[in-house]
Amino acid sequence: QVQLAESGGGLVQAGGSLRLSCAASGRTYMSPGMGWFRLAPGKEREFVASISYSGSTTLYADSVKGRFTISRDNAKNTVYLQMNSLKPEDTALYYCAAGLGTARAYDSYNYWGQGTQVTVSS
Repeated sequence: QVQLAESGGGLVQAGGSLRLSCAASGRTYMSPGMGWFRLAPGKEREFVASISYSGSTTLYADSVKGRFTISRDNAKNTVYLQMNSLKPEDTALYYCAAGLGTARAYDSYNYWGQGTQVTVSS
């Protein structure tokens, strides 16, 4: 089992920045790949970014490429999502997920956190 806890969400004006954190605990070796997804009202769950255990492989959704950066600190079992140049359309509940790889498909991930809300005002 892997437990995930997100933090860092909040309310920010358009153009601002936030950094989300996801702290993993338990048998983290079982799910070395980490990803971020988001869910906005009236929309389907959307892949945001993912990262391999070594950090050598990262994937991003086209909608966030160039604005968001995923990184990880394995010594702290923590994954980060640095979000810059935020837009109102980035408003969503952001979830951290753990799986074997770095796939974009949500069903590739076995463990999920509770989510942290990000709200971007115009």
